[in-house]
Amino acid sequence: MPEDTQSSPEHSAAAPDRFDRLEGADYDRVNEFLRDRVAFTAREWAIARLCSDFRTGTGVEMTKIGDNLPELVPFMDEPYTRQAVYQSRRSFEDKVRTAGATFLYGAYADFFTADELDDIVYEATEVARFLIEVERASLSATAERDAEERIREAMEAVHRASRDLRYDHCPNCGAKLDAEAIDSDGA
Repeated sequence: MPEDTQSSPEHSAAAPDRFDRLEGADYDRVNEFLRDRVAFTAREWAIARLCSDFRTGTGVEMTKIGDNLPELVPFMDEPYTRQAVYQSRRSFEDKVRTAGATFLYGAYADFFTADELDDIVYEATEVARFLIEVERASLSATAERDAEERIREAMEAVHRASRDLRYDHCPNCGAKLDAEAIDSDGA
């Protein structure tokens, strides 16, 4: 989740109503919804969000999160230990990194056309916006533009790296291409 998401004015970041839109929702139902759209579980999502909310200058208040989990997240039924909170947060972070590597590999390896990549990024953006909205958070226009700019720059780097890998030799004669020839290939 973006670090700079802000709760709406009437809801503080640490308030028990962060996930109030899911009041009465069953853990398994939330998990099933997420399974169809993202790589993380409901437990990992809730705890990652709370770890961000409870971040302090000296770290994350994992004991406070774990002890109060049922009050903070309506679909969580029991408290967690500090270690369980840490493990969930770590699992979330690992899955985000793995998903990022999977996406970039697919892009680098030229498995997708530019239009297909655009569709993937669009769908991912819509899911992320929806989850942020469910959390009663918002993403400022500036933060959204900054994220889109980082994504654009990353995709341009993917394109350049892919082009460089594919066209470091002439496809017709096999001669090594210099940087000028590579750059003139529609960049």
